[in-house]
Amino acid sequence: MNPETRRHIALIAFFAWVGLGADGLSSANYGPEEAYLALGTHTQLGLYLAAATIITVFIISLAYNQVIELFPNGGGGYKVATQLIGPRAGVTAGAALIVDYVLTIAISVASGADAVFSLLPVSWQGWKVAFAILLVLILLTLNLRGLKEAIKILLPVFLGYVIVHAVLITWGIYAHAERLPTLLPATLAETKAMAGEAGWTFVAATLLFAYSHGGGTYTGLEAVSNNINTLAEPRVRTGKWTMFYMAMSLAFTAGGILVLYMLWDAVKIPGQTLNATVFGAIINDFNLGSAALNETALLIVLLLEAGLLFIAANTGFLGGPAVLANMAADSWVPRQFRQLSSRLVTQNGIVLMGVAALVVLLWSEGSVALLVVLYSINVFLTFSIALWGLCLYWIRNRRSAEHWRWRLVLSAAGLFVTTGILLVLIFGKFFDGGWVTLLITGGVIALCAVIRWHYNETREQLRKIDKLFSSGGPLKAIENPPQPDAQKPTAVFFVGKNRGVGMHALLWVQRLFPGHFRNFVFVSVGEIDAQRFDGAGALRTLQFEIENSLRYYENFCHSHELAAKSYCGFGTEPVDELLKLVEQITRDFPNCVFFASKLIFVHDNFFTRWLHNQTALALQQKLHLQGIQMVILPMKVE
Repeated sequence: MNPETRRHIALIAFFAWVGLGADGLSSANYGPEEAYLALGTHTQLGLYLAAATIITVFIISLAYNQVIELFPNGGGGYKVATQLIGPRAGVTAGAALIVDYVLTIAISVASGADAVFSLLPVSWQGWKVAFAILLVLILLTLNLRGLKEAIKILLPVFLGYVIVHAVLITWGIYAHAERLPTLLPATLAETKAMAGEAGWTFVAATLLFAYSHGGGTYTGLEAVSNNINTLAEPRVRTGKWTMFYMAMSLAFTAGGILVLYMLWDAVKIPGQTLNATVFGAIINDFNLGSAALNETALLIVLLLEAGLLFIAANTGFLGGPAVLANMAADSWVPRQFRQLSSRLVTQNGIVLMGVAALVVLLWSEGSVALLVVLYSINVFLTFSIALWGLCLYWIRNRRSAEHWRWRLVLSAAGLFVTTGILLVLIFGKFFDGGWVTLLITGGVIALCAVIRWHYNETREQLRKIDKLFSSGGPLKAIENPPQPDAQKPTAVFFVGKNRGVGMHALLWVQRLFPGHFRNFVFVSVGEIDAQRFDGAGALRTLQFEIENSLRYYENFCHSHELAAKSYCGFGTEPVDELLKLVEQITRDFPNCVFFASKLIFVHDNFFTRWLHNQTALALQQKLHLQGIQMVILPMKVE
């Protein structure tokens, strides 16, 4: 509850650039290469790709700045789709993002493993998947220990990559600067020659095909808007600066690498990436003094590329749990994904991302060619839904919003680009793994729909029960209420936000033990989850809700001439906080018995037990081990 706590764990723009920007920047290791190779023999058209890459990066970044402004509490594409289009679009975007972040971990680790094992003997290839699994487990452990700890450990690799590649790109362009004036004329000549031989349609199709193959270059740009709630105040300003750093670094690196391919006449060599080929040539041209030093420098460059890919995998551990937390708030996924651990990280979401990534790695055997298809489709599906939502927003608010025309044009331009890439990927790669992406994402959407339906049905039943105890309006405080006697039998009730559940337990205890208990104590803990921790206002609201609920129980008892008292606490671990309160209550009322309620479903199964918090059972086990009596009262829900 300390307002200083969040300030100490929130990320400034620089750290956010490291933690969230690595995903986009790392795509420069494979996105430009895929686009350039897709041109075939028409490599002079690469100049168009370089210009389109730079322009597209800034278009998408500027469009997502609008998301940061409109949704300063995070949520990104999921929130945009839900609030600006509707819940169906929201769950589609959310499911795509969840799958995308799992694949972010898998493909980044797999690509990094490829880079590392390309430096080792071929006989070592059999250990590549095991190496990738080990890396996922290490990243999982780092993120469970806290956001800043993971980022600070990975910071040297990120900065090393940025500095080294900036130097190599700058020197590579400078070394062949005499060819720069000829690039544009050569590109125009190649374009006219292609058009004359096969027509302008063929030229456009070739560029679109190559451009869509480099679509992985734009991945990661949505990460800031998804995780804006982890940034330091003022969030919007910090988010925009983070997005600016990401756009500048990605545009410079990806666009610069494409220019290097043309200036240095890059040719694919078996067993090497184009980056390795070009950077090797640049280092040899720079001439560090000996062949051994040149080889060492290239080794460092490739290791930094592999390291950045591993950092990019970390984005999945940051973004995925954030999306799950937002979807849990809307009942699309189990509410446990909103819970924060003692280190204020969404532990359940982090574990799910890690386990799912391990499954994907084992299933795909670390094949980057397969993973990149699955990856890109979901990325651009989310982009397209979010940008369509922004277009609708500016059209609806054209009379009240400032500069709405410019913002609408920007959103529409981004929508045109992302939708075009998405359609080319789906139809062009459907039988090369695209159908798997659609199947997995569709399955996640279906599961989310079932979970939401169950939660809504349960919530409706509990709402009916709550109405039974609120029909008479709020209870007023009684003057001179009866005071508790610490030596007499005391009934202690663990209560939550549903008033009807607590009242059900209270009335059943009076019916089962008529006249036995002389004191009635009510205990409640406000759980600080991912949504509550967004700001001080949310924490104050939670505090008011808890205190108001406990006051109702006290007033009810006082109105029936029963002595009552309440205790409340706040924390990220409800069971731990309740145990602290139990210690205090047993000191204050040594002759006490604890009571809690548990929902019993007519069709009880693993699914219902998984979706509903088992706090009462966990608490009962811990109290029984301490020799403290606790009874769980069943409450049937249709």
